[in-house]
Formats: sequence, C-alpha cells, structure tokens
Amino acid sequence: MILINKSQGFSLIEVLVALIILSVSLLALAGLMVTTTKNNSFGSHMTEAATLAQDKLEQLRAVRWEAIPEGASTDPAPQIGSTGISYVRNWTVVANGVLKTITIMVSWQDMSNHSITLTSILSQ
Repeated sequence: MILINKSQGFSLIEVLVALIILSVSLLALAGLMVTTTKNNSFGSHMTEAATLAQDKLEQLRAVRWEAIPEGASTDPAPQIGSTGISYVRNWTVVANGVLKTITIMVSWQDMSNHSITLTSILSQ
C-alpha cells in the first residue's frame, strides 16, 4: 500500500498574506470612519446654525413691518448650541421702498471658521 502524505491546514506564508490583506482593509476602514465622523459633526453644526438664522428671521417677521429696525445688529452674547459650539449671529436690515431685505449670518469655529448666510425680503 502506498501512503500519500497530504498536509492539512495553512502554510505560514498563506497566513501572513491573509493578515496583510486584512490589515490593509482595516486601515482603509479606519480612515473612512474619521472622515465620516468629521462630516457628521459639520452637518450637525450647519443644522444648528441654520436653525439659529431661521429663529432670528422668525423673530423679525413677528414684529410689525414699520418696527423692524434698519441697520446692522449682533446678539449681545454668543449662542451656545447643543454640541457646545459657540455661534455668533449678525443681521442687517436694509429698507428699499416697500421692501426690507434681511440678511442673517451665523458664524462658528470648530477646526476652522465657518459661516452660513440667510437672506429674506419682507414686503409691507
């Protein structure tokens, strides 16, 4: 009888190649997670800034048209959002006949400076 010696299992080289492929894919996923986290954070800040701008616009719309003060104004204190970021809200009202143009800018700083601007026109 002839015995054929068949080895079972993986060789050391096969295991090393599999580990290299696994480590490269895990590094790529780690980089993707960092990017995703930054983008989610920025989206959250943008949403808060847009909400603050919309709130100010609604406050100004609630006032009689004649009582809306013209010129530039700023909130006396920065607005602190739910994420802990400090937002500065500025607005400008410019009258043009029977129209008033309201421009609201909300700015904040996380890793860099950001701002969002909302413009609306109100008629008498």
